[in-house]
Amino acid sequence: MTEIGYARCSTDKQDLTAQRQALCALGVSEDRIYTDHGLTGSNRARPGLDQALAAVRDGDVLVVPKLDRLARSVPDARAIAEQLEKKGVKLALGASVYDPTDPMGKMFFNILATFAEFETDLIRMRTREGMAIARAKGKLRGKQPKLSEKQQKELVRMNVSGEYSISDLAELFAVSRPTVYRSLQRAGAKISP
Repeated sequence: MTEIGYARCSTDKQDLTAQRQALCALGVSEDRIYTDHGLTGSNRARPGLDQALAAVRDGDVLVVPKLDRLARSVPDARAIAEQLEKKGVKLALGASVYDPTDPMGKMFFNILATFAEFETDLIRMRTREGMAIARAKGKLRGKQPKLSEKQQKELVRMNVSGEYSISDLAELFAVSRPTVYRSLQRAGAKISP
């Protein structure tokens, strides 16, 4: 029986060290840990998970620190569990081993998968609510223009004079040509060639 580990974090700012240490403490050797960094659990295209699933053989155990590191939805968790079951591989969630052939193990796994999906849905809902509140207070306004109002007025004035091309304006204001076009459109100015 070989233990293969899998760890994942959702953003590039997060660290996998704690998950790696937990996997090592559970008996997984460092060279048998596969990881995905900066990929969400709802994204099924995860190269580290694909490598871990390819590495496990009949009789092996796939070890993950927590179920939410493996999958964030019930259908995805079930699909992975079925894939492991077909290969004759058991799944360890932390120190607990899930046996896909045992009815109690299957029920417990499905309950955990439901809670992982529920947690994801709660996070999404809270994020939307927080953004709506910030937007209502005027604190969430989207990406700010690269040019100040004064710079935009000057850009429009220089464009109207006809002495400067769009490329010249982009170079003078140290912005891209599309930014110049957006600034002129925002001001309602006629764009000269």
